[in-house]
Amino acid sequence: MLPAPAWRRSSHCTEQDLGTCVEVAPHGMRVAVRDSKDPSGPHLSVSREDWQSFVDAIKSRSV
Repeated sequence: MLPAPAWRRSSHCTEQDLGTCVEVAPHGMRVAVRDSKDPSGPHLSVSREDWQSFVDAIKSRSV
């Protein structure tokens, strides 16, 4: 059994932004994603490869 995920937020997320942030956590061979304003709610689990593709796509669109 895997230990509980160690959740973290983006360094760009401030206390005022909590309603619009997500939290992520590596979890075995997957990455868990959840809504920061509902930490006890459900989370999405994606492969590390899919997560990296998502992050790379976001970074390529950044200003």
